[in-house]
Amino acid sequence: MESFAVIRADDPVKLNTAISDLQRHGGLTFAANPKQLAPADADRILVEVMKVPLKKQCKAAALVALNDDAGVAIDVLGRIHPPAHVIIVSSRHDIYPKISECIKKLPELKDYMAPVIQRKA
Repeated sequence: MESFAVIRADDPVKLNTAISDLQRHGGLTFAANPKQLAPADADRILVEVMKVPLKKQCKAAALVALNDDAGVAIDVLGRIHPPAHVIIVSSRHDIYPKISECIKKLPELKDYMAPVIQRKA
């Protein structure tokens, strides 16, 4: 696992759409299925990583371990514009070790279905 994506959304539908978009349109690969994250925890990660005060609390959140480099993931986000706020956390962030431990204990995201990705022949 190279990096993590913390996804913050207004509702579960936007959360699932954003996660699917990361794979379908962004081509990112997940190290494991998305994990359910408490919205308050996602908000705290945002504040710690971005070093800005929280403007709006999220209502749904998830954590995904990525096989992709953080720089690649950030470039993808700029290209696909998912319907949720996605924060990429790399090993350069102080919170990375804590997230690495935490993700092992989190339950898988309920109602998540991996997108069917059409491969070009």
